[in-house]
Amino acid sequence: MKKYFILSGILALGLVSCEPELENSIEDEGFYSNGEADFSNYVALGNSLTAGYADGALYLSGQKNSYPSILAAKFALAQDTEEFMQPYVSDDFGGLLYSGQPIAATRYVLSVDANGNPMPVRYSATPTTEVTAKVEGPFNNMGVPGAKSYHLVAPGYGSVAGVAAGTANPYFARFASSESTTVLADALAQNPTFFTLWIGNNDVLGFATSGGAGEYQLNNTDFATYGENDITDPNAFAFVYDQIVQNLAANAEGVLINIPNVSSIPFFKVVPVNPIPLDAATAGALNAQFGAYNTMILPGLVQAGVITQAEADSRKITFSEGAGNFVTLVDEDLTPLASILMGEPFNLDAQTAGLLSQLRQANSGDLIPLTAASFIGTTVNNNPMLVNGVSVPLGDQYVLTSGEQEMIADATVKYNAAIAGVAQAYGLGMVDANALLDQLGNSGISMDGVSVNSTFVTGGAFSLDGVHLTPRGYAVIANAIISEINETYDASVPRANIGEYPTVTLDQGVQ
Repeated sequence: MKKYFILSGILALGLVSCEPELENSIEDEGFYSNGEADFSNYVALGNSLTAGYADGALYLSGQKNSYPSILAAKFALAQDTEEFMQPYVSDDFGGLLYSGQPIAATRYVLSVDANGNPMPVRYSATPTTEVTAKVEGPFNNMGVPGAKSYHLVAPGYGSVAGVAAGTANPYFARFASSESTTVLADALAQNPTFFTLWIGNNDVLGFATSGGAGEYQLNNTDFATYGENDITDPNAFAFVYDQIVQNLAANAEGVLINIPNVSSIPFFKVVPVNPIPLDAATAGALNAQFGAYNTMILPGLVQAGVITQAEADSRKITFSEGAGNFVTLVDEDLTPLASILMGEPFNLDAQTAGLLSQLRQANSGDLIPLTAASFIGTTVNNNPMLVNGVSVPLGDQYVLTSGEQEMIADATVKYNAAIAGVAQAYGLGMVDANALLDQLGNSGISMDGVSVNSTFVTGGAFSLDGVHLTPRGYAVIANAIISEINETYDASVPRANIGEYPTVTLDQGVQ
């Protein structure tokens, strides 16, 4: 069998980097006002979204089009400001080297496979950005890809030596002022007069993009015990977030940005839960293969009181001729059955028992990540009888179940409540990025005669990794921040013309 899911049809005729000649607002210096805000020394804190990360990598042109860079250019029209400094990487390839060895992949570009199907692929080049070759700051853009809330106050998070040990962040290590400093300390050392803070996305995102391969660390404030893909305890998040803002707001005004729900991003909207087309013979063979499981094993487990009838119904595996068959998957929330199935009266071998242990088909409440697109329909050891997502269930990393989504939603709601409370307590502006990205996913947003939405590749807002924004998407964020600044601080900062910022194109000519 061949791969069942491909990114077909995304190369619509309108896929271009449209930069229309539109009427812009007057942008002469002195025409605009900073109001009650002081933009003279603007510092941005956050993670990859603040750094300008896009297409699965941090690269030079992405940094130049980061939303803080866009904001800084607009601030300069309202007030004399200091030069906005960013820790630029060395190229447009993306990726990182550590002592000459690649430790982060290059960016995605849009390519076409042998069958003419458009697919994002990693750009074929060797990165030239060396982590150990530190760049001298200070830097106004303190966005650190991969950072969670508590990382901003973690000493040693920018240690070059710690990168090799897995205790430090290579992006921050490039520009940290010392081996022991924190992101917040380096930001405060610049005496910012204005700041933006967009942090907390990664406190749930790692759990989501890994298919829930982590734990919800409720009531655990010991960050040292957290795994990479764990969800941060909301109370711990609220405490750390308040401490960060309290320090920043002591001598500066600012805007906070809240956390979008992961269901808003294309990463979970591209691959359907039912992408499997089958002919009549294959569907019949699969139904025969699972026949005893459906009609004998599951009823026997119900009768023995091992599982409920509702769980048995959710575990039935059925296929039909045509398109729209649901993938099979491993659901760790189901009752593990392997040891029971190897015993009486079933007497299954260990391999089969393990396969059936937590098996079910996907349902409309599940989300399949973009990373599954190239995996569903492949075979195990070239065996046509062992097809991933069909006869072989998808592993936990390839599905986000409704239960896992509920944990993410719970944490996100609580994070955003904390952010709103902190904004009110310190008299700061707040941008509802959660609502903004939800709008991009539904009706889309139109500005300056340009429409953007979250449709993968063609929508204009999201880059090829399905998680991070394009420069055009970052301009939308910048405009939301500008609107909040103008309202909160009685300013008149000009908006960005989003049509001037690029989006996904077929051009692979990176520099």
